[in-house]
Amino acid sequence: MKLVFLGRLEDLAGGSSRKVPLAPSIDAVLDGLDPALASALREPRVKLAVNGILLQDTDAPVLKDGDEIAFLPPVSGG
Repeated sequence: MKLVFLGRLEDLAGGSSRKVPLAPSIDAVLDGLDPALASALREPRVKLAVNGILLQDTDAPVLKDGDEIAFLPPVSGG
C-alpha cells in the first residue's frame, strides 16, 4: 500500500509518500506508524482519500494490496 501525505503532513511524515504493508483497516495502518505522526493523521480535521475517493466519517473501506491512502490536511485561508 502507498500512503501519500499532503501539505504540512508531508513535513511531519518526512516525505510526500511511503510504502507500508497491507493492513486490514486504516486504524491498523496508523497503528504501524510513528505515534506522533499517527496522532496528527487521526486529527478530526484531516481528511482521507482511498484511491482518489474522499471518505466520509462513517466509511470503513476494505483495503487491498496496491491501494493508495492520501491524507489531506485542513485547508485554511480565505
